Amino acid sequence: MITVKPKEQLELIKRGAVEIIRENELLDKLERSYKSGKPLIIKQGFDPTAPDIHIGHMVSINKLRTFQELGHTVVFLIGDFTGMIGDPSGRTATRKALTREAVNLNAETYKKQIFKVLDPEKTVIDFNSRWASAMKFDDVLALTSRYTVARILERDDFSKRYNEGRPISMLEFMYPLVQGYDSVALKADVELGGTDQKFNLLVGRDLQREYGQEPQVVLTMPLLVGTDGTEKMSKSLGNYIGITDEPDQMYGKTMSIPDSLIYNYYQLATDISLSELEDVKKQLETPDVNPMSLKKRLGWKIVELYHGKEAADAAQSGFEKQFSKREVPSDMPVYWVGPSEEERWIVRIMTGSGIAPSGSQAMRLIEQKAVKVDNQLVTDKNLHINFTHKEQPEDGISLKDSVIIKVGKIHYIEVKEKKD
Repeated sequence: MITVKPKEQLELIKRGAVEIIRENELLDKLERSYKSGKPLIIKQGFDPTAPDIHIGHMVSINKLRTFQELGHTVVFLIGDFTGMIGDPSGRTATRKALTREAVNLNAETYKKQIFKVLDPEKTVIDFNSRWASAMKFDDVLALTSRYTVARILERDDFSKRYNEGRPISMLEFMYPLVQGYDSVALKADVELGGTDQKFNLLVGRDLQREYGQEPQVVLTMPLLVGTDGTEKMSKSLGNYIGITDEPDQMYGKTMSIPDSLIYNYYQLATDISLSELEDVKKQLETPDVNPMSLKKRLGWKIVELYHGKEAADAAQSGFEKQFSKREVPSDMPVYWVGPSEEERWIVRIMTGSGIAPSGSQAMRLIEQKAVKVDNQLVTDKNLHINFTHKEQPEDGISLKDSVIIKVGKIHYIEVKEKKD
């Protein structure tokens, strides 16, 4: 049942959105839906190219929940077919396609994670292989006849690669068409996506016209900046907050964001009301308000959203105990190293222990002055850990048992030497 008036719905839908194409069309759809009682079909597609979802993905998924709470039908479309093509958006080279096995495994993981936010009883999960795999070759040719190469080359990433003489496969040309046809197959009223997906969403709008349907409204959402405060949130950059992260890890990562992102995270990564959001904005503009208090509340809200209130309370208490009192965690993971120089290289230790996702990210963290060994700042990317002798008044000379590596504000690891 749809009980919220159309203009009030529109205000909730607009919150945090970058662009609505077109807003007047969306209002018309909302008004017709309100009068008839028939919910709109709200679609978003996800290519299962990675097994985990982070809160950057949840920006648009939270918007799906807004539509869901307003009484509309949400279709969470898993692009198992398009995932094997590989989305070329923003890429400067041909992307390697995934195998069917990898796509299916990732898709199953997605299904489990989204219900941390979406209501499983009110969510339609579909797979675009349902219609794409059934298309015959003459169906594909008919689809290609409805769009021009000139229009495809309007896409920035394609036009740049074309002008630079970089290869573009015909398969990549097909990606926007196949994704756009998803909207035709579902008769979507609204499609959501990140700002980097705008071209693909507009293709869906154009194809609906070609197939005699009313064009969908395109709603783009911002790309959440990662915890480093500079790059888009990404697992490969290590600047992400995963929705499956443990509560204390999720809270700690939130506390590591720069103050300049506090309002942005409240707006895009929480479910607070518009009035509460306005209050956060006013407090940030008040000189005598410590941003730390707002950041703690933010961390609590994010953990509560995915793990519940008790977990949020425990995560906040643990953080305050550990960091406000400058305590080193007693349960930090231990990483063992052997006698070789290679094993004791700081970059090797950071990647081997999982404290950094890659060697390049480990070096970047060192350059950013985010790494300490036994509370001493690391500036040399070629540093090798040594378990040197130290003076102990009672026992004389003994070997140092371990060193503590700290990365950022929340990651600790104890490094110990293997002994025969």
